[in-house]
Amino acid sequence: METNSFSSLVIFFWVFLVMGSQVIKCSVTYDKKAIIINGQRKILLSGSIHYPRSTPDMWEDLIVKAKNGGLDVIDTYVFWNGHEPSPGNYNFEDRYDLVRFVKTVQKVGLYVHLRIGPYVCAEWNYGGFPVWLKYVPGIDFRTDNAPFKAAMQQFTEKIVGMMKNEKLFESQGGPIILSQIENEYGSQRRALGPAGDAYMNWAAKMAVGLDTGVPWTMCKDDNAPDPIINTCNGFYCDSFSPNRPYKPTMWTEAWTGWFDEFGGTIHQRPVQDLAFAVARFIQKGGSYINYYMYHGGTNFGRMAGGPFITTSYDYDAPIDEYGLIREPKYGHLKELHKAIKLCENSLVSSDPNVTSLGEYQQAYVFSSGQGNCAAFLSNFNSNSAVRIMFNGMHYNLPAWSISILPDCRNVVFNTANIGTQTSKNQMLAANPQLWSWETYKEDTTSVDDSSSFATIGLLEQISVTRDSSDYLWYTTSIDIDSSESFLRGGQKPTLNVDSGGHAIHVFINGQLEGSAYGKRAKTRFTFNGPLNLRVGPNKVSLLSIAMGLPNIGFHFENWNVGLGLVELDGLDQGKRDLSKQTWSYQVGLKGEQINLASPDKVSSVEWTQASAITQNQQPLRWYKAYFDAPSGNEPLALDMRSMGKGQVWVNGQSIGRYWLSYANGNCGVCHYNGTYRSPKCQLGCGKPTQRWYHVPRSWLQPTRNLIVVFEELGGDASKIDLVKRMTSGVCANAFEHNPTVANYQVEGTTSKQKMLHQAKVHLRCGPGQSISAIKFASFGNPRGTCGSFQLGNCHAQNSQAIIEKMCVGKESCKLAVSNSYFGSDPCPRVWKKLSVEALCSSINHH
Repeated sequence: METNSFSSLVIFFWVFLVMGSQVIKCSVTYDKKAIIINGQRKILLSGSIHYPRSTPDMWEDLIVKAKNGGLDVIDTYVFWNGHEPSPGNYNFEDRYDLVRFVKTVQKVGLYVHLRIGPYVCAEWNYGGFPVWLKYVPGIDFRTDNAPFKAAMQQFTEKIVGMMKNEKLFESQGGPIILSQIENEYGSQRRALGPAGDAYMNWAAKMAVGLDTGVPWTMCKDDNAPDPIINTCNGFYCDSFSPNRPYKPTMWTEAWTGWFDEFGGTIHQRPVQDLAFAVARFIQKGGSYINYYMYHGGTNFGRMAGGPFITTSYDYDAPIDEYGLIREPKYGHLKELHKAIKLCENSLVSSDPNVTSLGEYQQAYVFSSGQGNCAAFLSNFNSNSAVRIMFNGMHYNLPAWSISILPDCRNVVFNTANIGTQTSKNQMLAANPQLWSWETYKEDTTSVDDSSSFATIGLLEQISVTRDSSDYLWYTTSIDIDSSESFLRGGQKPTLNVDSGGHAIHVFINGQLEGSAYGKRAKTRFTFNGPLNLRVGPNKVSLLSIAMGLPNIGFHFENWNVGLGLVELDGLDQGKRDLSKQTWSYQVGLKGEQINLASPDKVSSVEWTQASAITQNQQPLRWYKAYFDAPSGNEPLALDMRSMGKGQVWVNGQSIGRYWLSYANGNCGVCHYNGTYRSPKCQLGCGKPTQRWYHVPRSWLQPTRNLIVVFEELGGDASKIDLVKRMTSGVCANAFEHNPTVANYQVEGTTSKQKMLHQAKVHLRCGPGQSISAIKFASFGNPRGTCGSFQLGNCHAQNSQAIIEKMCVGKESCKLAVSNSYFGSDPCPRVWKKLSVEALCSSINHH
């Protein structure tokens, strides 16, 4: 009996433990209203941070800032070409340590949306596909093709298996609540017809079969099969509905700005419009929003794809390329997120009741039935503010804006009215002890038998390089007879080169004769220029350059890069087609072959002192110098304004491609109101698209850091500067009460409700900085914007003194915007605001 009782006890405890483990096991499901985590519907706010576009030392700081900005989820793609650079050889180290990144998100306390793809687009080389994939026999990308599906499934299983082994799915107690298979496949599927449908259905079935315990998504494909959730990407998604009534309404990419391309302008998206777009989506029943990007980061190495995408992937994101908070974008969205969360119970438990308030105005009211009520008052007129009546009260709605009322009465947020500070970031010389430049000329004369070969005709570039280098030499010879008339003062012959991308430098007998470039919208281009030819054999060397491989387009794996047709025109016998001659090929540069940028290989060639003569406009030159790391912890960048085009490394780490390509565009006045598209709000016309290149602090040692530059065209390396990115000043504009409520002191308004409308100004400099001075302060009706404030005819005389006392010498300060704060009302019956501009400096300067 005792034995049986003991056995029963053991069985009881065993059953209890098993049941208990299932009870504490988390679950993620969904219904038409929202993603459901552990039985609770959630309004989820997410931000894209791509782990290879920053360094592991930056990750936690970025994720903490995202959490403090009101986010619940970190979204990232998974980058196949970074993880499997050659078949079966995997890389999960350093910037590609995916497990460490996900665990860092978990440590900070946020969820993860793991967008495996493995096609990612993302302005990333080959859209994330490894180039070797193109050369798998019989392969056809992103369609019902057995070799492609086998490779895609193998990589997807690899990633899911890693996550499962580390117990990182929410079903295992981890942070991953969602995964994505494929990416923006709708247009590709429609173009392929039945083969596209078959592939999409296969991909969905394959993913679901991996049994992750969390839902899968497919973005921008209305035919995503059950149980996959189809989602929206775009500048606006308020007109989007999922393809089944029982799926939640999700926005996987709310574009915070746009990517930049060499030769183009810098794109900005006003935060008032972005907040308006998000509020529009929420009021229509949306429950998941991901900002693409929340931190864009840097395209280190040669991973920028497009082609012609800049090394900077800043994206005008709330956290800038260097990891600094961008105000007012970050702060204004943070306030939006607070307002949305105040409405969460009402939003996830009811559908909106929509009423018209005017021709362009509507009220969306959510009532939970438990006394909760939330309202979104919207004005879609892009030009005019309006005064509307709602629930017996008057409200002022600025143009192109939405006011959020978590209690259907008090406005806590309006998308057009920014109450948070504006930050002014500058690049300031770091003044490290440098540099003593030395130079080495890339060898263009000898042909190394071990690395070159010859064949008749012109070969496609990537089939030769396999993208192991941006560079491919095409070399042939032209014999010139002494009887040619151009030798006696006639017009020089011209060389015509047709190229599929993306740049070309033409050398005759080792001398640079000229260059030509394509652009992202039209990669094909021609070189047409006169040549300096001499009697006898002339060596024609064409250096073809890839500026990143395509990342989007129908069957982009079949697009050609490199030379197409080469003709010599102007000889006595007419045109000569050189395309069918024998050409020799050399992949990459001699400096690349010996890994000249590496600290342990840099001494393998004879360097010479870089005098002013050798620096000036010398093509195909390597430069090196050493520098000590600057003090402080501010982000660092290289100022490459004195250089032409090339690549740069620090301590053997590739900073990326640089190019002093000047921005051509339409830089007019930027208005937040009205539909946003990427041509709107351009900056930087006539300036280099990118001048500064991020150098992560974690790549530096205290002394003797090696910088190596390969310059294609010619530049002055001695003028390269190391700079610090610092917040030079902050500004704030805040009204004395929330202007979206016209009669905020209506009869019956409590003192607590009045407090909702009392604005505060919060000034904060960058990390390691304090407020050193107040450049401008006025409570009244000041005019102008940050950097150009002016006094109005209403001004509290003690504004400056009060704010200096409160703020100078502090890292941050909070100021109330009210008459009592400044002692008296400088102009009764005038609606007043406080404008402040503060200067920032490093704390160690005091």
